[in-house]
Amino acid sequence: MDTLELLRTFREVARRHSFSAAARTLDLAPATVSKYVAELETRFHLRLFNRSTRRVSLTDAGQLLLEHSGRVVDLIDQTEDAMNDRAHRPGGWLNLAAPHGLTRTVLVRRLADFMLRHPDVSVHLHLTNRLVDLAEDGIDVAFRIGAVADSRLIVRRLQQIEMVVAATPGYWHAHGRPDHPRELSTHRTLAMAPPGETPHWQFNVGGKLLDLPLRAVFTATDFSPLVPLALKGVGVVRGSRMLMGDWIEAGKLEPLFAQYSPRNLWLYAAYAQRRNPSAALRALLDFLEEQRRQPPSGDAEEPPGAARLDT
Repeated sequence: MDTLELLRTFREVARRHSFSAAARTLDLAPATVSKYVAELETRFHLRLFNRSTRRVSLTDAGQLLLEHSGRVVDLIDQTEDAMNDRAHRPGGWLNLAAPHGLTRTVLVRRLADFMLRHPDVSVHLHLTNRLVDLAEDGIDVAFRIGAVADSRLIVRRLQQIEMVVAATPGYWHAHGRPDHPRELSTHRTLAMAPPGETPHWQFNVGGKLLDLPLRAVFTATDFSPLVPLALKGVGVVRGSRMLMGDWIEAGKLEPLFAQYSPRNLWLYAAYAQRRNPSAALRALLDFLEEQRRQPPSGDAEEPPGAARLDT
């Protein structure tokens, strides 16, 4: 028999001064309680209780065992309570990964709401535009824009990202507003693309996908420099309304082609299947599902920045 269980039984008999009362408290048969105490007495070669028909009292050896073992049993009980509490109460660290630009979008505002709700949870956000390996990099949840093609992961859609084409009113005035996406092929465009590759933008034209090669005057492997260039009137940019909405609402950028619905993307949360996910991870996933269609509280402190939006 486990020593801890024997000591718990011994302590209950000492507290109740009765084998039968201890048995009722522990939900054990009286014979089982007597057996456990007898096993301790055999193990220590000492009598632990004085037994009478009316009352059970501790011997000197029993009193010594109660004093020493009581502290141990209490400490173990407290440890088990703390671990059970941790298993059900969110706490500890969450390791998350996201593209650089999402730090200035709805994602971080949602994380702020989550951390205010669960103050015992700490977050490390790993910023990268590459597709991380969750297991190798120790990532609990990776936020990604665009499809996640990895059968090992569980993927949740969080938010649709509306893609828009925009330039300054001054640019449109100087270069003309195109009436059809194909006319963008003659415009100065600012786009994401690997070095040496021709960038493409996609549109929904008459229910069919139009894949349009661009005459880009500036390309980058990250979205962050494109909007500042567009705001200077250098050219036309395509990005998410989530990132460019502040400038559009302020009239600094003017969107076109709403009727052609540039291909919309989704923000996804990807995580590995786990047999026993932490309470913090369960809480985050539940929170994201709850918040999926709700606006985050508060606004970003800065204008929106950059994100990798093409896949």
